[in-house]
Amino acid sequence: MPGAWRPRTPPIICARRNFRRFRRTSERQHMATSKNGPTLSALNAQIAALQAQADALRKKEVAEVIAKAKAAIAHYGLSAADLGLSMAAGNVGKSPAGVGGKPVKFKDDQGHTWGGIGKRPDWFKAALAAGKTPEDLLAKV
Repeated sequence: MPGAWRPRTPPIICARRNFRRFRRTSERQHMATSKNGPTLSALNAQIAALQAQADALRKKEVAEVIAKAKAAIAHYGLSAADLGLSMAAGNVGKSPAGVGGKPVKFKDDQGHTWGGIGKRPDWFKAALAAGKTPEDLLAKV
């Protein structure tokens, strides 16, 4: 009969039942991680073997790509300048405007440069004091 009154189960019995249920669950979880599956060292060995295979495959693919690129360069008669590789090795990755990436607005005979922003450098002040004008110090582009 639904909704009928049932006597309450004594707390000690509930505790035993819950403990047995917990113990069965934890034993199942322990069995899942015990010696049935692979060990950590076996998995690490598999990872190392797969990494070696991946490295060998990458080397092979890179060699194929390089061969294709060389064939295309030879076929079309391309030069390093055509590919945008004509910059000197020391300047690779640097902007043509200078090391800081800011454009140079003023330049003197000794090679000093200034972008025109911020406090005037001493060489610029000395050149102005010597009689030069800011237009005389403008960098030629």
